[in-house]
Amino acid sequence: MADFIWNALLAGIGVALIAGPLGSFVVWRRMSYFGDTLAHSALLGIALGIALDINLNIAIILCCVLLAVTLVSLQQRRIISTDTLLGILAHSTLSLGIIFIGLLDIRLDLMAYLFGDLLTVTSTDLMWIYISVLVCAALLLVFWRPLLAICIDEELAEAEGYPVAALRLLMMLLIAIVIALAMKVVGVLLITSLMIIPAAAARRLALTPESMALSASVLGCMAVAMGLFASATFDTATGPSIVISATLIFLCVYALPARISKPT
Repeated sequence: MADFIWNALLAGIGVALIAGPLGSFVVWRRMSYFGDTLAHSALLGIALGIALDINLNIAIILCCVLLAVTLVSLQQRRIISTDTLLGILAHSTLSLGIIFIGLLDIRLDLMAYLFGDLLTVTSTDLMWIYISVLVCAALLLVFWRPLLAICIDEELAEAEGYPVAALRLLMMLLIAIVIALAMKVVGVLLITSLMIIPAAAARRLALTPESMALSASVLGCMAVAMGLFASATFDTATGPSIVISATLIFLCVYALPARISKPT
């Protein structure tokens, strides 16, 4: 098998492993639109990274974190509803990113950023992915119970002494890192699907939060492998093929008989 196929498979699996548990948090907290907003802002991060000549992964993470902080600040003022605010920020940042990239007057494969280009993953990209995955996994292990507590009830978590605001910011930071990692796997427009679809399928199978997070990672890895195989076989775009594979897995899982016990 060609080296670029192995690189693509390893990169996709690395992202899927950490997207599983974080996707579970997104599903539990009903943050899918928030994830989309952060993903759309990633293109603005790319434009700023190129303009300022800094590492694109760092630029994307900084842009996503800045947007998350801005969103929290605007939410507290309660000027407009959260879903309207998310819609405005999502489309504004995406449009700004496209405009800035155009103004930079450089050759840039915009489609690769919008829909992913997994087959161009390099050894350096792999190193970035797995270092980031290890850091995120370590943070999740340390803060798993506090993060789970704020998903159940923020007021109760605060009463128990958990720093809710700091934990919320940590979760946003972790999601921002995954978005930066998933850029080459499925692209800006499809990033959130890699977190949500496997987690939604795992919810049907799991009985505990931990088993749901683990199942989401496994199903995500299966989607990556199936998508790569479909892309190589039918000569289709890799990112969308992975998302369609995840959707097929989701449909197959929900075609199974429902558990007697209520899932997570």
